[in-house]
Amino acid sequence: MAAQFPKDFLRAEFVGKDLGEVITPAVVLDLAKIEENCSLMLEAAERLQLSWRAHIKTHKTEELTRLQVGDKSSSPVNLIVSTVTEAEKLVPLLKEYQEKGRQVNVLYSFPLYASCVDRLASVSAQLGPGALAVMIDHADQVPYLGVLTSKSGGNAPLVFLKVNVGTNRAGVIPGTPACGTLVDALLASEAKGESALLGLYCHAGHSYATRRDWEAMGILSAEFGALRQVAALVKEKRSQQQQQSANSSKPLVLSVGATPTATTIQHPDLASTDDDDIPETDESGSASGPELLTAVPTSQLRRLMRDLKADGFALEVHAGVYPTLDVQQLAAHARDATYLNASRIGISVLADVASIYGSRGPGGSTEALVNAGSLALGREPCEDRGEQPGRHYAAWGVVMPWGDGELDRAPAPGPEFPAVHVGWEVAKISQEHGVLRWAGEAADEVPLRVGQRVRIWPNHSCITGAGHGWYLVVDSRNRGREDEIVDVWPRWNGW
Repeated sequence: MAAQFPKDFLRAEFVGKDLGEVITPAVVLDLAKIEENCSLMLEAAERLQLSWRAHIKTHKTEELTRLQVGDKSSSPVNLIVSTVTEAEKLVPLLKEYQEKGRQVNVLYSFPLYASCVDRLASVSAQLGPGALAVMIDHADQVPYLGVLTSKSGGNAPLVFLKVNVGTNRAGVIPGTPACGTLVDALLASEAKGESALLGLYCHAGHSYATRRDWEAMGILSAEFGALRQVAALVKEKRSQQQQQSANSSKPLVLSVGATPTATTIQHPDLASTDDDDIPETDESGSASGPELLTAVPTSQLRRLMRDLKADGFALEVHAGVYPTLDVQQLAAHARDATYLNASRIGISVLADVASIYGSRGPGGSTEALVNAGSLALGREPCEDRGEQPGRHYAAWGVVMPWGDGELDRAPAPGPEFPAVHVGWEVAKISQEHGVLRWAGEAADEVPLRVGQRVRIWPNHSCITGAGHGWYLVVDSRNRGREDEIVDVWPRWNGW
């Protein structure tokens, strides 16, 4: 785990320095791009009247959390964490928002287990009723809810029932006996006052494998459709109960998202109020007729969201990688090039070129050694979805146009990425070593030299950040000082 230091110490060490003056490898955030990405998401959710829940697992910082929820907003602060440490570190910030009159709720997104209960109870006790939500996807987890309530001073946790929509990482499958058993157990827990069923939650991680512009919108529709099916079961079972709980009159929240699916709500046509061309939808959320689910039109998604709201459900969208973006997000094509392109990536890894190996690569091409390997970049591949394996991008990072020499004119991934990929890529990695290789025509190769610095766009921001204790923050809006460090954001690493 990377060493961690107080923010004041880090600011004294780095702020005012240039990226050419710091020790590498280091992870860098561009404030201008991150602020823009956060604003786009907040504006889209508000425009469509959707609740917004920000996942902080990518960055694990107070500073970026503020950007994700709109620091000057008065709207509810709904967050997701992937570790208990993140929840604990958020407590002072959430108390600050409570003092300003903002409603807060933090969801621990891993299905509940015994060893996390005491720490989550402490978070709940500090923040008060309604501030903690937990994830449940198996009936045997339900008894932990009563323990959590008693240890938090009587604050019954809010609960999201996790639904598996095809990723097969976690969640109960709709329509199965296990799903019915789980709903029964949660309603029984709610009746006893040990919890309150807030809503249904899914994460469409398989949307990372989309490769056509706006294709992930079809998966977003499928997410809503799957939750609709389980929500109907909850409503049916609640109606059969002799006594209604105080919570049962509140709208059930349907929370959907992953960065590819969630960012499709930025499509300009979704805000249209013209419903004349909207096809009817069935209970699954897919269109009636031969339309492919992956080609769901914006008009259909509008109808589905409208119908769900009319049925009394509260619609929520969640995502985490969207502020920084990364190479995987470019490959997924969740949006078109107007909204999603290489210039919007807000994270990079700063590294030194330590050696050059002329003619060592395939076909006599040049290779270069950088001091950023799997620990600095992460080791998560960008899935090859091409019809002919091996032709699409399959590297571990892309060198961005930046720096001295001729590298500032190096090509960046374009609209046909990952099928078309040219430029310096991290072709091989080991623990501390990264090997750059030129993709494209040898005649177009941009020369590198020993001692040169490069910035590498990583495949997956979440994994990349885990290898570092803090982010160096620059702001590309500072003309002539784009590489000056303006802040340092410590990460909340660990579990």
